Amino acid sequence: MSDDKGRCPLCGGEKHPGTTTFAVDLKSGVVVVRDVPALVCSQCGDAWLEDPVAEGLQKIVDNARCTDTEVSVTRWRHVA
Repeated sequence: MSDDKGRCPLCGGEKHPGTTTFAVDLKSGVVVVRDVPALVCSQCGDAWLEDPVAEGLQKIVDNARCTDTEVSVTRWRHVA
């Protein structure tokens, strides 16, 4: 993520704390995580994740892969 957390590099709009939905297709299944904390552009709606959030999402995806989950829909919770 850029050090400039205030401006969207895509449209120049302002980024503000908000939430987004993260989804990934694992080929063997789909993982959807709602209410993920992100910096969201007020103009175009694109979202950026901070590194600790991305790491937490990676743990959720890895767990779904290990348990061979076909469909997983959950709300964000910090994963230690």
